[in-house]
Amino acid sequence: MRVVSTLALLGMIAGAVVMTRTSVAAQAPAAQAAAPALKVGDTPPDFSLQASDGKTYTLSQFKGKQAVVLAWYPKAFTSGCTIECKSLAEKGDLIKKYDVKYFMISVDTVEQAKAFGDAHNADFPLLADPTKKAAASYGVLRDYGGQIGLVSQRWTFYIGKDGKIAAIDTAVKPATSAEDVAAKLGELKVATK
Repeated sequence: MRVVSTLALLGMIAGAVVMTRTSVAAQAPAAQAAAPALKVGDTPPDFSLQASDGKTYTLSQFKGKQAVVLAWYPKAFTSGCTIECKSLAEKGDLIKKYDVKYFMISVDTVEQAKAFGDAHNADFPLLADPTKKAAASYGVLRDYGGQIGLVSQRWTFYIGKDGKIAAIDTAVKPATSAEDVAAKLGELKVATK
């Protein structure tokens, strides 16, 4: 009798563990789970996003005209993002040698993006994706938990003049962001001005 009771108890515990795992999996953000895996050679998803300079940009407006760099970052005014923004602002002249339009982009609001850019004298637009739709379509959403929550990863997409992804950097170093972007543009043989 005792063996039967013990087996029944073990069965109930195993069932509870399976139900808990299923429940946790069901709570995972749908956007994160459904995000496509973009790769070099793909045509990246188009977007229409407001920027810190008061304009609205679409990726398609640059196709056939100039290369584009999209530097996704997690959240304005956080440590690594501040370092990255300062690098791009202070050493942007290295990037401006190339025929390229470059942006920092996050899931912050346009007001947060503007305040962040203004605080660090960014002379390039910061794009705002508060709905997280563009971030989801680029596969950059990540749940950092806590107060930060679901934000974009620090990935940089290099999009050629032909509108195709030429490179994706998933190991961005905030302190040398400007130098690294310029080096990659040179490696990709992006036209100079």
